[in-house]
Amino acid sequence: MGELFRSEEMTLAQLFLQSEAAYCCVSELGELGMVQFRDLNPDVNVFQRKFVNEVRRCEEMDRKLRFVEKEIKKASISQVDTGENPEVPFPRDMIDLEATFEKLENELKEINTNQEALKKNFLELTELKHILRRTQQFFDEMEDPNLLEESSSLMEGNEVGRGAPLRLGFVAGVISRERIPTFERMLWRVCRGNVFLRQADIEDPLEDPATGDQVHKSVFIIFFQGDQLKNRVKKICEGFRASLYPCPETPMERKEMLAGVNTRIDDLQMVLNQTEDHRQRVLQAASKTMRVWFIKVRKMKAIYHTLNLCNIDVTQKCLIAEVWCPVSDLDSIQFALRRGTERSGSTVPSILNRMLTKQTPPTFNKTNKFTSGFQNIVDAYGIGNYREINPAPYTIITFPFLFAVMFGDMGHGLLMTSLALYLVIRESRLLSQKSDNESLDVLTCAIKTIPLNVLTSCLHKRYPVPCSRFGTLGENALLQLDPAVPGVFNGPYPLGIDPIWNIATNKLTFLNSFKMKMSIILGVTHMLFGVSLSLFNHLYFKKPLNIFLGFIPEIVFMSSLFGYLVLLVFYKWTAYDVFSSKDAPSLLIHFINMCLFNYNDPTNKPLYRGQMGIQILLVLIALACVPCMLIAKTLVLRRQHLWKANMLFSVLQFDFGDVAVHQAIHTIEYCLGCISNTASYLRLWALSLAHAQLSEVLWTMVMHLGLASSSGGGFFALTIIFAAFAVLTVCILLIMEGLSAFLHALRLHWVEFQNKFYCGQGFKFVPFSFESILEGRFDE
Repeated sequence: MGELFRSEEMTLAQLFLQSEAAYCCVSELGELGMVQFRDLNPDVNVFQRKFVNEVRRCEEMDRKLRFVEKEIKKASISQVDTGENPEVPFPRDMIDLEATFEKLENELKEINTNQEALKKNFLELTELKHILRRTQQFFDEMEDPNLLEESSSLMEGNEVGRGAPLRLGFVAGVISRERIPTFERMLWRVCRGNVFLRQADIEDPLEDPATGDQVHKSVFIIFFQGDQLKNRVKKICEGFRASLYPCPETPMERKEMLAGVNTRIDDLQMVLNQTEDHRQRVLQAASKTMRVWFIKVRKMKAIYHTLNLCNIDVTQKCLIAEVWCPVSDLDSIQFALRRGTERSGSTVPSILNRMLTKQTPPTFNKTNKFTSGFQNIVDAYGIGNYREINPAPYTIITFPFLFAVMFGDMGHGLLMTSLALYLVIRESRLLSQKSDNESLDVLTCAIKTIPLNVLTSCLHKRYPVPCSRFGTLGENALLQLDPAVPGVFNGPYPLGIDPIWNIATNKLTFLNSFKMKMSIILGVTHMLFGVSLSLFNHLYFKKPLNIFLGFIPEIVFMSSLFGYLVLLVFYKWTAYDVFSSKDAPSLLIHFINMCLFNYNDPTNKPLYRGQMGIQILLVLIALACVPCMLIAKTLVLRRQHLWKANMLFSVLQFDFGDVAVHQAIHTIEYCLGCISNTASYLRLWALSLAHAQLSEVLWTMVMHLGLASSSGGGFFALTIIFAAFAVLTVCILLIMEGLSAFLHALRLHWVEFQNKFYCGQGFKFVPFSFESILEGRFDE
């Protein structure tokens, strides 16, 4: 149970693995995930290590699998995830896997090449079909005398058509639709208007065989005279990437060619369908085992990469590794090594020896699904020092509590709890659905953001002004509540704040005083608890000097000033009742006068007898703690250094200036931090008040608009207004305010709580684990 509050005890161990059993032993350690290998070859280039060729072969297999996976995704085929965790293949099985992946890759490449060629041929035939159809329409239109006369006049008006009979040639082709305007202008300028262009759009988009994209194209036919213009036209078509096709001059030849093209298209379509079916079958078969293949290859690659971290003895028969591992898991590690040796068929057992070292071990905190989230919050601040007190167990309690204090709304809190419960119930299904398009159900309801009168108000029924069930007054709009009136309240409200305060004009005065004092009490208690935890660190690391000249002055300093302030709050609550509270002095002024030794303030009378003497004593005690932390500890450290130097008859390194500066910084930071950190906890009051006021503003300025109308159409207006009210409630009060409360709770733990006992300057334990290696790829 103690390991929950402190990081695991770690040890450095040396492994002696037989060459034939090393692969299987590392495999079992990867499945266990409890050892962190150290690199024993830091000066050796990665390309010069023993198992570099095996790593390259694994990377090549991984590349082939990624190619197949890309083809599967392109075909919109879902991969089968059975949750199977296959064992690592033996090294001899790598040849079979390589042959399987090579065959699959070559087959898919051959299919893709043939399919691309077929699609290219199909595209050409389809474009030719549209050309033959459109050109026939062009020629039919040209038989119109008006069009024929227009085209002839265009040609005869130029130099090319003078003194010779009109004999026109033509070319036909297909071009991208967006290039038509530029293409037409270029033809006109280069050919000086001596060409006649007709074009028509192809209605259906055509598939690009190289990219698979849908492209919109147009058919064109260009009439010209002479070989010179013909060459110019072809060059322009080539520059605009237009495809030219042969087109017969007579209608009969065009008709015969069109029939032949249609027949070839039908035959080609049949071949394309068969090719696609074959490709789908290959990909369907591969998709069933893709995950298993990936796991096997990545495990093999991780094993060989880990083996490259080991040393090889001079006999080449043994691999030597050094690992960090938890002491509590040594038996499991020994069992994994025996299991790996048996699996490899070796008769020589692997050896694990614990090593004595002065190196600082990594920090490892065991977590489960629940505690891992809070541990991540702590680790985001900094990884704890080895065997340092772990703040995570306390954060599990204090973080939600402080969040709830700042959020301060039971209704909205219930809504957020319902959402969290929904995520917990559907956790398995949400994790199994790896699609990025999966979204949570939209919250379609919002709880009233005004204080709810769930329980009966404690306002006495005999109070002169009647109070209805919903907290509104029958005749008077406002009420000045005076608890000092006899018989007003029956007793304390059982849950939260009595809702009758919501309609009182002195509501903010009452709530501000209560929440401010509550924030001070919670903050000082939280910080005192943090300082108390530092005692357990000093006891564990056997540093009595830090206890007597560190912990004790710190706890006394804070208790003398701010602990005393908390006691004054409780004393004032108990010493003054509702009848004498108007004469109670101000605690804030009392605390300021206490620090300034000012006891002649006639406006603020003492709280109790002998207050001046007790407060002077407490301030002197707090001031006396400062030189204990600032000077005494530094001098004692210097004396201990001189004593050790004389005892060992050697000169030990000790920089008095550095130690003095470090201790001065720590003392100043702590003393000033006690003031600033206490003030920082007032955010509990500020955020709670802000959330309540935002809730009231939303209710008053939005919902009242819909409730104000009593006509028949008011129902429809109320429906629209309530929808807007619900959206604003979710966006502002749940999301924005929830995020704000989360960030402020995070700051209170990182800055105000953890800095009292937590250094956070360690490094994390990163074990060799197949699970963590595979999570990066398959948990997306």
